[in-house]
Amino acid sequence: MLGSTHGTLTSDLRARVVACGEQTSDAVHETASVTASAGELDVSGRPLYAPVPNLDRFFRPSSVAVVGASDTEGRPGTGITRQLVAWSERVGARLHPVHPSRARVFGRDCVRSVRDLSGPVDLAVLLVSDPLPVIGELAEAKVRFAVAFASGYAETGPEGAAAQARLAAAVERAGIRLLGPNTNLNAFEHFRDDLQGPAIALVTQSGHQGRPVFALQELGVRLSHWAPTGNEADLESADFISYFAERPETGAVACYLEGLKDGRSFLLAADRAARRKVPVVVVKVGRTETGARTAASHTGKLTGTDTVVDAAMRQYGVIRVDGLDELQDTAALLARARPPVADGVAVYAISGGTGAHFADLATAAGLDVPRLSEARQAELHQWIPPYLNVANPIDNGGHPVGDARGREIIDAILADPSIGVLICPITGPFPPMSDRLAQDLVDAAEHTDKLVCVVWGSPVGTEPAYRETLLGSSRVATFRTFANCITAVRAHLTHHRFTAGYVSPFDTAPRTPSPSFRRAQALIRPGEQLSEHAAKQLLRAYGIRVPREQLVTSAAAAVRAAGLVGYPVVMKASAPRLAHKTELGLVRIGLTSASQVRDAYRELTDIARYEGIELDGVLVCQMVERGVEMVVGVAQDPLFGPTVTAGLGGVLVEVLNDVAVRVPPFGEDQARAMLAELRGRALLEGVRGGPPVDVDALVEVVLRVQRMAMELGDVLGELDINPLMVLPRGQGAVALDALAVCR
Repeated sequence: MLGSTHGTLTSDLRARVVACGEQTSDAVHETASVTASAGELDVSGRPLYAPVPNLDRFFRPSSVAVVGASDTEGRPGTGITRQLVAWSERVGARLHPVHPSRARVFGRDCVRSVRDLSGPVDLAVLLVSDPLPVIGELAEAKVRFAVAFASGYAETGPEGAAAQARLAAAVERAGIRLLGPNTNLNAFEHFRDDLQGPAIALVTQSGHQGRPVFALQELGVRLSHWAPTGNEADLESADFISYFAERPETGAVACYLEGLKDGRSFLLAADRAARRKVPVVVVKVGRTETGARTAASHTGKLTGTDTVVDAAMRQYGVIRVDGLDELQDTAALLARARPPVADGVAVYAISGGTGAHFADLATAAGLDVPRLSEARQAELHQWIPPYLNVANPIDNGGHPVGDARGREIIDAILADPSIGVLICPITGPFPPMSDRLAQDLVDAAEHTDKLVCVVWGSPVGTEPAYRETLLGSSRVATFRTFANCITAVRAHLTHHRFTAGYVSPFDTAPRTPSPSFRRAQALIRPGEQLSEHAAKQLLRAYGIRVPREQLVTSAAAAVRAAGLVGYPVVMKASAPRLAHKTELGLVRIGLTSASQVRDAYRELTDIARYEGIELDGVLVCQMVERGVEMVVGVAQDPLFGPTVTAGLGGVLVEVLNDVAVRVPPFGEDQARAMLAELRGRALLEGVRGGPPVDVDALVEVVLRVQRMAMELGDVLGELDINPLMVLPRGQGAVALDALAVCR
């Protein structure tokens, strides 16, 4: 089978046939309906299932060996040893200091070597500058896990990367799971055990960047684990995401990632979390060239093309945020909030300006701020003066919050069936009314299954209404900024919509190549760019419709071909490695007579001869005019392998750059989501009197191209169908031009 080093993925193809297509291939739609299990491979020979590493004994070992332990003040390892002593006592583990020249460390008997340890050891912490020589000893002692703090590996450049590769190979031979190198002590922090409810599990590739999330414990938010993955020579972020997703206490996984070790592993981990309905919230460095370059110098991993990373995260419901403050607030809300009962957001404020401002921002962010019914507004006007707006946002004018009316208003809003979230922005403290308002919101939240959020806008943050009342509630989500509240609420609603209908694409990924693949193999020319004619034959093999056309090598043959194809025709020079034919003057359109065809043939061959282009012929093609020009293609990503792109096509594709990307496998739902992301998507529905186009046929082409990407990923470096003319609804789509580059 095909084997790629770049994570070729698979597709959930629907068994549909394009009614308008001239060439169809039912075999393209073969699917496997069984659930992926260990050992199963997709059509590219890649695993469809990743076993979850059992990390229980890493986080809760029964015995810990500290290799290089020290209690000499001023030595780098002394502080680490001291923290490990305290941590082992908290988790109930026996700690064994290991040092070649010490008899005791911090009052504990010390052995000279790991070989001298008696009894099994779950975890070895390596406080040595070069952990490689110790790995063999750990293997002999049957140690299960190790942590390497040493730096100077892939983050330093090629020599360090080679050293890291040697370390990874040694670990694999030894059968040990390694955290690091270039990691830290975050896994051994003191986690509060007095907090209740679902917890956040934290994964970071930079320990310092996890500090804000860890500090949430001081606000009453529970944290269960922290995995500082460092350079990921062995254990990677994906391993910990998978493990945390299976833990019953995990309410959300929060991640700070500078790079992905392996794109496929990350997708499988995200898929596992989506199956378990566990939200994964990520800050991912690399949106800019500067960020990508800095991340590489820090952790030595590829950041990946950010557009592809972004698309892959959306496909699997991973919530990407930009700042650590957003990571804090979004992860905390998703971990603790119950599933929404409705998507509508009610904005309730004591100021019309505050309510309007917040509602404007929320609506712009895509939240639904529905107008309340006339009956509900009439009910609210029992307590709110009639001159104030209560349609949503709801303005109470201030005074009702100071007495019994405040709770009545809140309960009435929460009783509305269209409302699933109540947000109350309090821009500043105004006791005693703000104290009463905060308490009413907390009390109401205890008696509803709907989400209640408060934005406490005071820059002070020491007010009792905030520190005691709001933060003391496990049912009210409290924020400090409008933006973070909106980001978190949007993520909450999006996550639950996504997971409610989630079907893993890996479950229906094809396991065996289709007959289309076997036909396409004969058309592949390794290391070459195919001619347009040959590229279209590749499309035909996968059932993608192309125009009627003939490849000719004489003017007389061109005239005969035009008669068979039917006037008007398009004529194009055809040759391998020939791109941008229009710029070279090697295309003629709208030819309506034999004389025009003969002249065009001579002109095209003359230009090609002048440019030094060796033609394999001239294409005489059916002219297709009425439709919307799109582009559909395949590109190779260093992290994820083949990716599929769809967007607005034609000559402006590079100018507009209005495209969407997906990483196989994906199904029809994601193919349609790609089109919904396009800025120019209105063109597909018809504009300025034009008819709607055949979106179903366009989606079908995207899915068929995806199948090509999966089956030919090792040999097809690039595919570009541009333009793909999408005809009016019910008439299909036609690939007018194609470029294919073989690897």
